[in-house]
Amino acid sequence: MHPPAYNCFVDRDKMDSAIPDLGPKELSCTELQELKQLARQGYWARSYTLRGQVYQRLIRDIPCRTVTPDASVYRDIVGKIVGKHSSTSLPLPEFVDNTQVPSYCLNSKGEGAVRKILLCISNQFPDVSFCPALPAVVALLLHYSADEAECFEKACRILACNDPSRKLVDQSFLAFESSCMTFGDLVNKYCQAAHKLMVAVSEDVLQVYADWQRWLFGELPLSYFARVFDVFLVEGYKVLYRVALAILKFFHKVRAGQPLESDNVKQDIRAFVRDIAKTVSPEKLLEKAFAIRLFSRKEIQLLQMANEKALKQKGITVKQKRQFVHLAVHADSFHSEIVGVKEMRDIWSWVPERFALCQPLLLFSSLQHGYSLARFYFQCEGREPTVLLIKTTQKEVCGAYLSTDWSERNKFGGKLGFFGTGECFVFRLQPEVQRYEWVVIKHPELTKPASLESATVPPSPSHSVSSEPADRLSPFLATRHFNLPSKTESLFMAGGSDCLIIGGGGGPALYIDGDLNRGRTGHCDTFNNQPLCSENFLIAAVEAWGFQDPDIQ
Repeated sequence: MHPPAYNCFVDRDKMDSAIPDLGPKELSCTELQELKQLARQGYWARSYTLRGQVYQRLIRDIPCRTVTPDASVYRDIVGKIVGKHSSTSLPLPEFVDNTQVPSYCLNSKGEGAVRKILLCISNQFPDVSFCPALPAVVALLLHYSADEAECFEKACRILACNDPSRKLVDQSFLAFESSCMTFGDLVNKYCQAAHKLMVAVSEDVLQVYADWQRWLFGELPLSYFARVFDVFLVEGYKVLYRVALAILKFFHKVRAGQPLESDNVKQDIRAFVRDIAKTVSPEKLLEKAFAIRLFSRKEIQLLQMANEKALKQKGITVKQKRQFVHLAVHADSFHSEIVGVKEMRDIWSWVPERFALCQPLLLFSSLQHGYSLARFYFQCEGREPTVLLIKTTQKEVCGAYLSTDWSERNKFGGKLGFFGTGECFVFRLQPEVQRYEWVVIKHPELTKPASLESATVPPSPSHSVSSEPADRLSPFLATRHFNLPSKTESLFMAGGSDCLIIGGGGGPALYIDGDLNRGRTGHCDTFNNQPLCSENFLIAAVEAWGFQDPDIQ
């Protein structure tokens, strides 16, 4: 067998050790589904030559802007941009945000070449303002390129992708930050045990999740990152979320019950990822990643859009210092008759990331406003989302996160009708803490996603679902995005003059009468929950909390 034909940028000894080459293979398939399977199986992972050929083909097929810089552009500009500087001492562009160039078995010439390519990309893409993933992408592509110019062209094609349904890399701080928030939302739903650990050991859990791309683009060893990149080029951005979630699951499995190695969980996770070979193979990592039944690409797109919109509304479009999430619930100013600061911070750790920076705002208190459902609605209307808290005369505490404005109940002509989205959840805090989310999140087999068009276009007035204002996003996890076998899995919230209901199908998760005096709880199909307190209870206090934007620092 002939040794692999590494280019002049690769340290041969390090590369042979990192990814042993088992010789060339051929790839003849053209069908996307077959390519997906081969990528996941690592078909070209052990052949340096074949991986290079596959990358060339996949990147060539990326739909790009009409004018996308190519290899000839690089040859024209590199001398002017680099000048007489030594390539290893070249400064990195600002958009990499101080991210270091990963060595990835490159020699000193290769590491210098990555810097030259990044500077030339910065020259040709002035609209790219924040892209800390790019050094790792360029360093990997340099392995499988004939020269610097070819590597430059490949990276440019990834940046210039103009298919709106095919996101590849974040290129602005707004896109990056909303991706971090989206990842946090996914952790909250798919890695609840790990999320609970992160909340317990970190001062600001969002800062931990803001590191997720660094785990992949920089900390993962070359042989792992290359396997992830193989699948990423075929399947797109969603793969990155999957792998990062799998990393967090393995971290939690290994570290649960053990003291953290430092007082900084971010550093502990980075160290874990760097040494991940001690825990799991690339094959097992990808196997875990694809065992996670994520939302459809369309739903994740909607969540990303909602997070971007929330950031724009808060004025966060460029990198800036942000408040710690835990400080959103201020110990000196927060007061509730039902929960303490710690319990409210637990609730805040469950809410979607786009609201996690907001401060709790008391909208209704039965002790202040009276035991009246009509007054409850009056105080809550115009607010979205809200948190409902209930304390029973037996000192049990339960409640719900409700995604939709209570004024939606008025669209049913005085009849009791359900509304809301799959972001709603119910919980109990006393005697023990337990959260129950929409049943479809843990059991996606209950539904098949509807088409993208039906998800993003507001329904016409002829549909049973009420139409939305034109400036409002089609909400994340709206039930019309899913083909549900029955309505019992989507009965989130309902309100009439004589009762308030959360959850349905088999009975409500929560039912409260019009006098806010009595209630009942039981299993419901929507949340697949156990009773949240005594099945029939008397109410001691009811509160509703909204979300108030803090001042931008």
